[in-house]
Amino acid sequence: MGRKSSVARLPQDVKAYIEAMLATGAQTLDEMIADLQARFPAQAHDGALPSRSALHRYGSKLDRRLSAIRASTEAAKLIQAQAGDDKDARSEALTALVQTELFEAILCLQEADDPDADPAERVAQLSAAAKNIATLTRSSVNLKKYQAEAEEAARLKLLEEQRKALESMPNRGGVTDETKAAIRAALGIA
Repeated sequence: MGRKSSVARLPQDVKAYIEAMLATGAQTLDEMIADLQARFPAQAHDGALPSRSALHRYGSKLDRRLSAIRASTEAAKLIQAQAGDDKDARSEALTALVQTELFEAILCLQEADDPDADPAERVAQLSAAAKNIATLTRSSVNLKKYQAEAEEAARLKLLEEQRKALESMPNRGGVTDETKAAIRAALGIA
């Protein structure tokens, strides 16, 4: 496994400042370095501030993470706009996305063929993945149960509305009590 980036090894306040500057994209890398040297002279004096290439690498990783977050947020907005949340469709979509990512991560882990890899670390990674999958599966089961309950509640509500509409319907124009009884029987209205 590679070494932590020089940005990741910085104190939290310096790292947070760098991440904020990279996220805004308001400065060039050279301007950022000058700003960091002026703002954090102690780290600059110790040579602890990251190089221009380290900032670029870290910024690229940060951009990928921010892009993934933006894409997930947009997907959630689209799902919310297209599907009412009676059945918690957003959670279902999110669960599916996480399941897909976990599956891909497990495949990558299985395909990793590093002879220097520590077997105990691999077992720990697989154990953590199994625990997360179990949690995700429980979440999925609970979501399906909630959706079934929401469907049943909606069905019962519709039946009640139909029953009330039939009760309030006048007995004229050929609609008799026998006709209403036949409609109730056909719809399953008690």
